[in-house]
Amino acid sequence: MPFSGALPISSDTYSYLRAYWRILRNRLWDIVTVTVAVVALVAIISFKMKPVYRATSSLEVDSETPAIQSLKDLYRSAPTDDSFLETQLDVLRSNLLAWSTIQQLGLGNLSEFNPSVKHAGGESPNNWRSERSELLRMFKKHLHVDLLHGTRIVKVSFESTDPTLAARVVRTLVAGYTKYNFRKTYDATRQASAWMERQLDELKARVEQSQQALVTYERQNALAGVNDNQNIAEQNLAELTRELILAQSELAQKQALFELAKTKGFPAGLVTKSELLRRLEEQRAALSLEYLEALERYGPNFPKVVRLRGQSHEMEALIKEARERAVGEIRDEYNAAARRENLLSAQVAEQKTEVGQVNELLIRYNLLKGEFETNQHLYENLLQHLKETTVAAGMRATNIHVVDAAFRPTSPVRPKKLFNIAIALIVGVILGTTVAFTREALDNAIAGVADVERLTAAPTLAVIPSVEPARFVAKLKRISDNHKECSSEAALALAVACDPASPFSESYRSLRTSIRLSLAPRPPQVILVTSTQSSEGKTCTSLNLALTLAQCGSRTLILDADLRRPTVGRMLGVSASPGLSSVLTGSHSLDEALQRADGLSGLSVLSSGPRPPNPAELLASSAMIKLLAESRQRFDQVILDSPPLMPVTDATILSSLVDGVVVVIESSVTERDALVRAFRMLETAGAKVLGTVVNKVDFKRDGCYGSSYRAYYGSHNSDSAN
Repeated sequence: MPFSGALPISSDTYSYLRAYWRILRNRLWDIVTVTVAVVALVAIISFKMKPVYRATSSLEVDSETPAIQSLKDLYRSAPTDDSFLETQLDVLRSNLLAWSTIQQLGLGNLSEFNPSVKHAGGESPNNWRSERSELLRMFKKHLHVDLLHGTRIVKVSFESTDPTLAARVVRTLVAGYTKYNFRKTYDATRQASAWMERQLDELKARVEQSQQALVTYERQNALAGVNDNQNIAEQNLAELTRELILAQSELAQKQALFELAKTKGFPAGLVTKSELLRRLEEQRAALSLEYLEALERYGPNFPKVVRLRGQSHEMEALIKEARERAVGEIRDEYNAAARRENLLSAQVAEQKTEVGQVNELLIRYNLLKGEFETNQHLYENLLQHLKETTVAAGMRATNIHVVDAAFRPTSPVRPKKLFNIAIALIVGVILGTTVAFTREALDNAIAGVADVERLTAAPTLAVIPSVEPARFVAKLKRISDNHKECSSEAALALAVACDPASPFSESYRSLRTSIRLSLAPRPPQVILVTSTQSSEGKTCTSLNLALTLAQCGSRTLILDADLRRPTVGRMLGVSASPGLSSVLTGSHSLDEALQRADGLSGLSVLSSGPRPPNPAELLASSAMIKLLAESRQRFDQVILDSPPLMPVTDATILSSLVDGVVVVIESSVTERDALVRAFRMLETAGAKVLGTVVNKVDFKRDGCYGSSYRAYYGSHNSDSAN
């Protein structure tokens, strides 16, 4: 199946909607009553209230304006934070401004602010304090100070029954606030100036003291031109330090060369450093070459070879002597470098001592000089600020600007009568609806047929409408002129006989049909009619049910089994004695106790008889069983009108002796707990419950039957009335 595009609504949703609609309709008068009461109360209060006028002034509040040095500073302002604005709001609401305004305008003499009557004599301090507190409280009650969100605009409003007074109060309060703000700034400036003057005197004395200390120190330590001497000493120290570093480097080289020559003889690397050794080494090489050639050519004993050998030995001696002389030179150079390094180290140490002495003098000198310069700088700055503050004390611009001044209001702000009544109407409807649902939730009474069937799981045999009994009283008199009881209660009990064509009578015929179809294949013969509590309509139901059965030609017996509070005999206009108690005790037979109601053919009556001391024992006796057995043989239908189930046990005893039990329930009266308890009692007794009869149903309020009832029986009611 194609999707239609609409979401389905479950039947539970409609059930809830119907339940809500039923509650609203049934509790309509509660809603109307509450709404009318709220609207009336608000209307009375609104029309009795004096008109209240509100005067409002708008202020632009900037942050504290800085000191004015030029014309440009008039248009310069610092950023305003939220805490500053909140502080200004608190100032506007302060007791100081409020009391100043009260005194200026004499508000304490007005009944609006001071309703108490002043004593002719002097007042005690306690009375004065209490009166002042009360005036301030009343003033603040009428005062409203609000900050527009996201702006620096403050709205100052005052409410009064006098529009002129409201405007005057706002103007006076704003003027007082502006004056307070200016005065606060001016006083702060003057206080700062006085403080700076005192500090200036102290700083001046400190400058003089520090300058005197500096001069004295220079004189005592002969520090004139100390900076030049310091520079020369530091330069000499730097130069000597550089020479010492070079001497130490040269000493390290000489020492390394000396150690090398001393430990390894005379290495080849040192030969190039001595010109003599270099030439001797060359000559020895040439002589050795020549000696080797001659030795190879002539042999070892050849004169030339011998001569060359001797020359070689002489050359070796010369080289050795030259080497020793070179080592001695290296040693001398090393010793000279060491002496030079020692001399420079001593000079550097001496120069460091001199520089240290100068620096020690300069440390104290610089401290004294720095203290003097600091004090002199502070003195000059403070002197400049003092001059600026003195000028700015009378030139500081105000940070409060009146955007809109307060004018005399022409229309009151309250009471807004129509608005109040409209709101009261809405609130009344909401409150009334809440009361209606609350009462419905707290109401433990049976709400309708669905409620009965949900609690008992028993079928509803008939729904009896709630009718006015007056229409049946006259017709009851036409049935029998000798009827002793022509009350409205008796008229309802005999409605089937008084007006058989009425919808009320038709509902009992529907009950008769339901009872006959309740048990298959044979309808119940002995039927017990009871209820949970008294006054729910069980006797009326018993009599009308018996009349409908008699009208069908059935031999019907109505038996008043309520031995405690019998009513059947009184309703039918028959004698109460002899009756059921007489038969059960054996003082009369059934034939002697049976009676006929005047004008009601086919209906036999067994009234209750004399009231016994032990009703429950009589009803539970074997005589009762025999009586019912005899009644079954002599009558087609036997209707027992019994006491209610909850107060006494009589109906529970009888429920086990009959073919079926009909429980009468009064709509909107019978409690749910009582109904459930009654059915449990019947179940425990083993009774066969045929069903329930919902009595006194207001079809105008019951959504299940109201429309169909009025549509079907409306024309009939009109004809009957005619």
